[in-house]
Amino acid sequence: GLGISVVSLEVAVTVKPCTSLAAPVPIPLKLTVCIPASSSIGGGSLIAASVVCVYPLLRMVAVSLRPGDRLVSTDLSLIPAGASGLSYLRVFKETDFFLWLWNSLVITGATSFIGVSLAATAGYAFSRFKFPGHKLGLTLLLGTQMIPAGMLLLPLFLMIMRLGLINTYLGMIVAYSVTSLPFSVWILKGYYDTIPRSLEEAALVDGATRFGA
Repeated sequence: GLGISVVSLEVAVTVKPCTSLAAPVPIPLKLTVCIPASSSIGGGSLIAASVVCVYPLLRMVAVSLRPGDRLVSTDLSLIPAGASGLSYLRVFKETDFFLWLWNSLVITGATSFIGVSLAATAGYAFSRFKFPGHKLGLTLLLGTQMIPAGMLLLPLFLMIMRLGLINTYLGMIVAYSVTSLPFSVWILKGYYDTIPRSLEEAALVDGATRFGA
């Protein structure tokens, strides 16, 4: 009634006498182990969840292997008929795929570095210090997240065009940074609020700087 499975194991243990003339005598032992049935149910649930998560990825790979005239096919087989890797060869040889990849790495890396650096310092200031405009600043940062992203396209384009940053890495980095920074400040401000001030005060007493604390 408790959902517990009982497993019995028989183990043979060999006992060697002290005298060298006597032969070793095996003694059978019986070991009973209780395994909760819920563990098997949990394992099955994990396997089912893994299949659900992995299947869409396998479907994407299967679609990428289809010939060009079968892209809209409703076939659900993971290895489609006429599968080939010509699409991958065309991407690598006939397009600037590696240039696009490099552009993405540069822009995302720089945006992440700038966003985390500015958001970490701004979030710390909003969390630890009370200054004029503290609440107003947080309200304005939150208000920017209520503006639809489509409404920011024209202002951002005009700003970047006047700065002469069209078709440059810096232009894309500025555009992504200004849209992600307010949300990042709020997230890190909430994280700093969970850290007790006493830890920083203890570090300052021990001789640490404000930045080190």
